[in-house]
Amino acid sequence: MKKMLVSMLSLFVAITIATPASAATIQLKVDGVNVISDVNPEIKNDRTMVPLRVISENLGATVHWTNSEITLSQNATKVVVKTNSTMAMKNGSAVQLDTKPYVKNNRTFVPLRFIAEAFSSTVNYKNGTVNVDSKPLIIDQIKIKAVQHEFRMTMGGIVQQIYGNAYTNSMFTLFSENIAREVEAPESYSDMYTIDIPGSYYRNGQFDFIDEADKAVKSYEVYALVKGFPEELLEGYPPALVYEESSGKWYLFNDSALDLIYDLVDTANDNGFIKVIRNTVA
Repeated sequence: MKKMLVSMLSLFVAITIATPASAATIQLKVDGVNVISDVNPEIKNDRTMVPLRVISENLGATVHWTNSEITLSQNATKVVVKTNSTMAMKNGSAVQLDTKPYVKNNRTFVPLRFIAEAFSSTVNYKNGTVNVDSKPLIIDQIKIKAVQHEFRMTMGGIVQQIYGNAYTNSMFTLFSENIAREVEAPESYSDMYTIDIPGSYYRNGQFDFIDEADKAVKSYEVYALVKGFPEELLEGYPPALVYEESSGKWYLFNDSALDLIYDLVDTANDNGFIKVIRNTVA
């Protein structure tokens, strides 16, 4: 009887050691940040499977669905996977997957390593944590750690830092590609939303791309048109302007791009990529 108990205990220990981490114990980190998700990664056929939305958002890939076919795009890279199929495509070339993407509880799960490496990210595992590291944003040969976002309200303001290379890269691209021609500084502008004269602007937010020492490498102040006037008095005034601190110049800015930037801020917050540095809102 004693030998049987010893054998059973040894078998239990062996199974425990050999079994991959369960879904409840897998922690996903992207660029050093613990990713917040309502659905945990899980192991399938010895492969880590992650919710599609989680990995696509935090690697900066856009997603397009056509029936059971999923296309993920980021710059020049395009990846196509199908649910319940081991065949995938990367930039037009066929790739054989070890595990099929699948749908579970209305979530689509995809193989983490394949998706991450397809978008030039590295994956490593340590103590139940899956670490995904993507390429950082480099400005003037300086590595960007985060985007520091500051905005003010009537009673105080908030300074927060947005981490994750996908977010910093996407924001910088939106700024650099949507700044238009240089313009004169507006006649009236302020840090606050105050109704002064038609054509007044208020600082919608400041975005500093900071290095490891929290020093701003590139700074953009975004100003939005104050709209508390009859529409006819606002004709000819652009809805958004950007002041670039390094050049000391004002530029027209695409207000649709500004909406996309704030969408990224919201997504980063939902996924745990924002740290509040200071909050003085009363």
